[in-house]
Amino acid sequence: MLDNTNKPAFAKRTERMKASEIRELLKLTQNPEVISFAGGLPNPASFPVEIINKISSDVLTTIGETALQYGTTEGVIELRETLNTYMKKNGIITDVENILITTGSQQGLDLVGKVLVDPDDVVIASAPSYLGALSVFKSYGADIIQIPMKEDGIDLDIMDHTIKKIKNEGKFIKLIYTNPTYHNPTGVSMNTENRKKMYDIARDHGIFILEDDPYRELSYFKESELSVKSFDKTEHVIYMSTFSKILSPGFRLGWITGMSEVIRKIAIAKQAIDLCSNTLTQYIAYYYISKGYAEKHIPKIRTMYKEKLEIIINALNKFMPDYVSWTNPKGGMFIWLTLPNNINVNDMFPYAISNNIAYVTGTAFYIDGKSGMHSMRLNFTYPSNNKIVEGIENLSKVIKKWNSKTYVESNNTLDSKERGKELGLILK
Repeated sequence: MLDNTNKPAFAKRTERMKASEIRELLKLTQNPEVISFAGGLPNPASFPVEIINKISSDVLTTIGETALQYGTTEGVIELRETLNTYMKKNGIITDVENILITTGSQQGLDLVGKVLVDPDDVVIASAPSYLGALSVFKSYGADIIQIPMKEDGIDLDIMDHTIKKIKNEGKFIKLIYTNPTYHNPTGVSMNTENRKKMYDIARDHGIFILEDDPYRELSYFKESELSVKSFDKTEHVIYMSTFSKILSPGFRLGWITGMSEVIRKIAIAKQAIDLCSNTLTQYIAYYYISKGYAEKHIPKIRTMYKEKLEIIINALNKFMPDYVSWTNPKGGMFIWLTLPNNINVNDMFPYAISNNIAYVTGTAFYIDGKSGMHSMRLNFTYPSNNKIVEGIENLSKVIKKWNSKTYVESNNTLDSKERGKELGLILK
């Protein structure tokens, strides 16, 4: 019941909720004149529309009554069996019973938070880290500790030292959240040796790893490294991925696998949320993989995005001033730019929008809301090839103009290369 002030009686947990900065930014970029590098959007040309049309017809013709009915909470068994085989190529050996279909990977993150994270539990993540995961863990009251990154991912030595320190303080570390393959937001990938080392650290300390792996198939120069889950012999790794980047984000389909007890609890939690994920799209996804459509279509996505990556790197090299530097990803969807300390990209953002350019401010990927104010994330998969070049040229003009207006010479000011070396992210 509402009290006499007629104010909504919100649950206390809502005080920890925060609107996604990217979702809010996307509202500002609906103007068709704005060239947006902000959203983490696949390119619509990558969607296999004709394939989906054919599969949809086949599904409805052959098993329409089943595909249009409610399904089990765990997901369509045929799809789970297919995913069980599909993951084996990445070294992941699991049981069908330990695979659960989620309504997008974001639901997977939320379900893990709901099932595992109590208020004040510690969650370890990289700095920077995917803001959708940070928002989930924060909403469940986690104490999120972000560990600096090196050129290929989270600094494992600092992570190990931090874990020991936190445990000595008597705090409970529940999760290590990692996105090791074409990391969001930096685009970098952790090498195989460090993936094994991360698993060893987690195992030795008795901590779960949540491996978020949405970009695995978006590899443009060589096959992606084995997953962290592939080293898991003690069920310390919970693995999740999605169809959003290889089929369609509109299908809202992902999956998660891990320890049987964890998956069972997740299934119970999911029952209370949506009963089951979309059955029709699950059958379409099942046909997409099992009948070989994915094997033929994913290389086309890679070719398209590789060209876009090369275009944006060439444009950055051509137009950006020497005091701007960036990561050099080999896959995924994102590049991370680092600017001099005197340029606050949050302050610069309205000026960029007025010049029809949008990006995501670096602060969105840090839990303190302060770090990353000299960095930005750029998505290169969504804009057209021509718009990428035009957008980077215009962004460089924005940065140069802003820098000329705000730059103050100071012995305490690091240029971007010095700052980048500190972060371990400058590969230019």
